[in-house]
Amino acid sequence: MKKLILLLLASLLPITATAKSETELAQAIIDATTPEAKGLAIATMGDFRDTGWLDFEVEMTMILRNKQGQESVRQTRSKYMEVAGDGDKALTVFDIPRDVKGTAMLTWSHPLKSDDQWLYLPALKRVKRISSKNKSGPFMGSEFAFEDLSSQEIEKYSYTYLRDEIYEGMDCYVVERIPAYKYSGYTRQVLWVDKENFNPQQIIFYDRKNSLLKTLQFKKYKQYLAKYWRADQMFMQNHQTKKNTTLKFKNYQFGRGLTDRDFDKATLKRVR
Repeated sequence: MKKLILLLLASLLPITATAKSETELAQAIIDATTPEAKGLAIATMGDFRDTGWLDFEVEMTMILRNKQGQESVRQTRSKYMEVAGDGDKALTVFDIPRDVKGTAMLTWSHPLKSDDQWLYLPALKRVKRISSKNKSGPFMGSEFAFEDLSSQEIEKYSYTYLRDEIYEGMDCYVVERIPAYKYSGYTRQVLWVDKENFNPQQIIFYDRKNSLLKTLQFKKYKQYLAKYWRADQMFMQNHQTKKNTTLKFKNYQFGRGLTDRDFDKATLKRVR
């Protein structure tokens, strides 16, 4: 597996280093001679399409449902910033309900090494570092794991194109990706990526025993700055626990002028 990942990463270098246009990236998908090369080319195009947004802020409502259908609701504010030569940075702060108000998670994503994540717990007035071995655990009781909430750099996975398929009326590529991260809670993920905008439409997750674990669906995409697409809703169904979580996003604001100082560890204790 390690050898395959290294080969795939090596094959990525000429694509990103020499590609001058979207046309060249599209041609790389057409010219791919193996499922691995085509899967990687599709992922590279998706990354290219979503690069350059710099930063944004957004409000989110998280709806947690147990297997009986009972709901609990949480509201958050998040900030995101692109980092040249590294993964994105993100800060999420909980406002509702009262018992989690002020809880905050800071994520520094990285392409090749383990992401850095910290959780501020206001009741304890303490910043807790999330162990690299524990990122498959649920985030704040939801069906999203900590690793689901970090940015998805290309280098974090190896890719295999599986087939073309119609999903929700859209012509899609179906691609399997395998985490390079050895402590991932998943053996593999299968993605449906639409051919028009290269947005993920659905992801199916398989656990460490390669059993069906979760399905994530992206809904109600909107375009911002005439280029960047964001889903207004994400729905994660856990097939093993029968629980699910819906994320609803609103009030996207791009170009906020965020800096590294907005994402340092000291920020966690200052957030309100």
